[in-house]
Amino acid sequence: MHKVKIHTLFEYLLETTQAEPEAFVGFSLTQPPTLGAFIEALDPDLPLDWNGQDFRGLPALRQHVLERAELKACTVEGVLITAGAAEANYLAIRQLCGPGDKIVTETPGWPQVGVMAKAIGAELIEIPRLENDGWTFPMDQFAQEVKGAKLVFLTNPNNPTGRMMPEAELRQVVDLCRAAGAWLLVDEVYAGLEWDGPRPPSVAELYERGITTGSVSKALGLQGLRTGWLICRDEGFVMDAVILRENSSEIMNIMGEVIAEIALRKPRYDAAIAIARNEGEQTLFRLNSYVDAETRLSWQKPQAGLIGLARLDGISGDDFARRLLAPPYRTFLLPGSAYDQPQHIRIGVGGGAAANLELGLERMSALLASI
Repeated sequence: MHKVKIHTLFEYLLETTQAEPEAFVGFSLTQPPTLGAFIEALDPDLPLDWNGQDFRGLPALRQHVLERAELKACTVEGVLITAGAAEANYLAIRQLCGPGDKIVTETPGWPQVGVMAKAIGAELIEIPRLENDGWTFPMDQFAQEVKGAKLVFLTNPNNPTGRMMPEAELRQVVDLCRAAGAWLLVDEVYAGLEWDGPRPPSVAELYERGITTGSVSKALGLQGLRTGWLICRDEGFVMDAVILRENSSEIMNIMGEVIAEIALRKPRYDAAIAIARNEGEQTLFRLNSYVDAETRLSWQKPQAGLIGLARLDGISGDDFARRLLAPPYRTFLLPGSAYDQPQHIRIGVGGGAAANLELGLERMSALLASI
């Protein structure tokens, strides 16, 4: 076992938290609702103590999670409420893998699995998605590398490119994992925000060793609740995650669970998703038009989710991001080096009015023109 090392993405966020940007080009979540939107549905006599019902989380919340993802192969006993999808991923990786175990993942992709693999001494195999191929999943290479793997970690839609893996492709991945005896963890934090096709099924529905993770952070904008979930048919694995969590965060916070339960009630959820989709589609159209008009930018338009990677012609993503954050531009975006793509920047359509996207795009153009 080794010390957990900081990843480039988190390091950049730490460095820039005091910069006080005036605009954001690349918010990764929808515009957050306020606490006031939930006041009427909250019980003022709610005890602010452990919910006392189940270490896995509020039963009503876990039932909502299954219903929103249309998971019929799982029961509420296979759902664990966690401190965001990040804790769900951590619990799965930490309980399943140890030194020398083979973990297969995609690049670019969510970097958490790489940090964890190094810390536990696992062998990490990265399968590259290529921009020239539209960031498609390299199935042929995956078919070779999955042999002997203990765990496969993917995001769907892919974080950060926004490329969506449709059902037929996901079923291919499941078949290959089943043949290899590998667990398959799919992080679905952007599920519900599909622009170019229907929502693919959750992997926990398709595979007995499939693990679905997600949260209320992105599509619903409730990142501050730190409320997510882990879902698996294997209830023994879920209990292993409960036991590990007992030695870290121990249990979830009651306010996070209660507000998330309200947010996932079907009428409220459907209304919130409809607003998020409408705003996201409009902003994505605007952003796509902007990239098309900027001769030094290009991208593969995201098929789902709120973020994508844009290539900079002849400019370092790190240099551009830091110059854009500094006066007079005061605009935040993430450099592509956070995802091992140094010639790219991460741009996105989230944040709503608070992102000041138009101001950010104007300042981006000014900086691009000056270089």
